[in-house]
Amino acid sequence: MRDVREWEKIRRAYYVEKQSKRQIMRELRCSYETIKKALMYSAPRPYTLKKPRASPVLGAHQEEIERLLTENERLPRKQRYTSHTIYERIKEQGYEGSESNLRRYVGQLRREKRRPAVYLPLSYEPGIDGQVDWGEASVEMAGERLVVQLFVMRLCYSRKLFVMAFPTQRQEAFFAGHVAAFHYFGGVPHRLSYDNLKAAVQRILTGRNRKEQNAFVVFRSHYLFESRYCTPGEGHEKGGVESDVGYVQRNFLTAVPQVASFAKLNEQLLAACTAEGERKVEGAPQSIGEMWQAEKALLYPLPAHDFVCCRSREVTLNGYGQVAFETNRYSVPVELARKHLVLRAYPFEIEILDGEQVIARHQRCYGHKQDILNPLHYLSLLEQRPGAFEHAKPLRQWRESWPPLYEELLTCLREQSAAAAEPESRAIREFIRILQFHQQHPAHLIQEAIAAAMDQNLLHVAGVRYCLNGLLHPTPELSALDLTTHPQLVSIGSQPVDVTHYDRLLEVHP
Repeated sequence: MRDVREWEKIRRAYYVEKQSKRQIMRELRCSYETIKKALMYSAPRPYTLKKPRASPVLGAHQEEIERLLTENERLPRKQRYTSHTIYERIKEQGYEGSESNLRRYVGQLRREKRRPAVYLPLSYEPGIDGQVDWGEASVEMAGERLVVQLFVMRLCYSRKLFVMAFPTQRQEAFFAGHVAAFHYFGGVPHRLSYDNLKAAVQRILTGRNRKEQNAFVVFRSHYLFESRYCTPGEGHEKGGVESDVGYVQRNFLTAVPQVASFAKLNEQLLAACTAEGERKVEGAPQSIGEMWQAEKALLYPLPAHDFVCCRSREVTLNGYGQVAFETNRYSVPVELARKHLVLRAYPFEIEILDGEQVIARHQRCYGHKQDILNPLHYLSLLEQRPGAFEHAKPLRQWRESWPPLYEELLTCLREQSAAAAEPESRAIREFIRILQFHQQHPAHLIQEAIAAAMDQNLLHVAGVRYCLNGLLHPTPELSALDLTTHPQLVSIGSQPVDVTHYDRLLEVHP
């Protein structure tokens, strides 16, 4: 195909310069057919095949391939012919060509049959609709690369966005994301749209009908919003939030953030969501923040108390003072242990209860067959069995991170017992009693009290308690009274003492 500039030269030579076609053929070195086309059209026409190219190997099977692809439209989605099954089918009928050649041909036919996706432009009323979706992103957390799950909720009218990261997409995280979003938006949208995610949908029925999870129905009842579910495989029905997931990944989490914890990551995400309020979306009359302020008043109000976003399980205590949940084992205080307890699993925390009393809290572990031990839970047992001190797993884990001052104190207590010809177990028990102060007081105060006790050579529980009380209840500094308005009181306390009054008491009366 000739260039448009050459096309223009031909047309100008003929129509403007009045040259003959023969002269143009000679000077511009082009064929008569080219000149004929240039005079007919102002630009070169795209090349089209007048008849299909010969296909000696595949040609005999093209009709069968087209028939199978047409039949595909009537088959269930998961039972349709793939390129490979079509290849196997026509191979049995004598096809001798390659599978890759057949795949190219099938792909070409599918592209010709496929209609371009066309969607309706939508508009929403303020306060009515919201959309929810999950996404993923990679982060560096505490020096380790991991994939986090992003809960994303969008208000459709204002396009106000909320994002929160979780370790998992489990139901308790799903609920917690909603609660945090409702607080951020200042209310609850009247209707929320979802995919058919397992946290909400137990089974897909015909049409728009769904059998929902009981826990989700209870959650929805608490906040009184309606739920709407997309047609399976038609995520564009909530295309706004689908687009927002990609927007968050590209704009909030690029480059890969380096954070210490989920709490720090969620602080960053919340700040990014807040900064979005200044942005004005193309076609919108105002900024996101201004439209949200108008929408906020039309949201449902928040209930008096939040929904408890956890899973509850009855658990049984094992012989090591632990309860198991999702293969991981969590410790319970020895003195509060009961055979049967209740465990509440929140997205980031585990609570263990005896009736209504919370007796233990742990950071939730998403590993496999891990022991999550709080050494304070075992101190009373160690006090009874000081011989196990060096080998007790909770204490060994704690010793890896506790201050060097604690090892110095333990060494001093052992030396003190040895000098008094006392058994080592006495020093261990004394040390454990000091560690038990951690159950009521912050770690930094305990450390300061131990340092003060060692400086004053008060190497015993009473000495550390004395120093700790001094830190908790320091002696107040007394300032001098201002007696300028009462000059008659200034001399009190500084006048000379008259001892004659005491001498009278010593007089002997007849």
